[in-house]
Amino acid sequence: MTLNRLLVANRGEIGIRILRAATDLGIETVAVHSQDDAQSLHTKHADQVVALSGSGPSAYLDIAEIVAAAESSGCDALHPGYGFLSENPELARRCADRGVLFVGPTVDQLELFGNKVAARGAALRSDIPVLPGTEHAASPADAHEFFDSLGAGAAVIIKAVAGGGGRGTRAVFQSDEIDAAFAAVPLRGGGGLRERRPVLGAVRPAGAPY
Repeated sequence: MTLNRLLVANRGEIGIRILRAATDLGIETVAVHSQDDAQSLHTKHADQVVALSGSGPSAYLDIAEIVAAAESSGCDALHPGYGFLSENPELARRCADRGVLFVGPTVDQLELFGNKVAARGAALRSDIPVLPGTEHAASPADAHEFFDSLGAGAAVIIKAVAGGGGRGTRAVFQSDEIDAAFAAVPLRGGGGLRERRPVLGAVRPAGAPY
């Protein structure tokens, strides 16, 4: 498949890298920017620039407006970069519905691996070794029971079921730290995360690196 024009739905270093790579491949490029990013460097590396209506990071999370920008500028493909909407299956689905190629995983893959419980289940079904962990979104009571079952010297990682970049991850080394870790996980999520509150526990053997 030949790509003629690519919209890059990101900014900063990653946006610039994608724009440069596309240009090197002879693909026309379109950058988007929030109202307060109009002079940002990534806009200088694109053949066309489309202004989004919002300001700040939230502008880059508006799926409808970003896909509309791709359509209005004649793009046949959209690259999300990383962060923002890159792991959001709804963006990939909307692109498919509008005939715009999403440069990234499929909708099914994003839905599977965007949920740590589902991804863990897929790994187990494929006989991929995984560390012990909960098989569902855990409650504090589940975490206490799981922690106690691990024995001396173990530790637990508590993390949002759906999230990105390690945000909200807490390591728990003592059972009396669990409740505080649960309370902190949702508060440390945010941005483009689609699901913040459900969390799971996974063991970290004593002495193992993160």
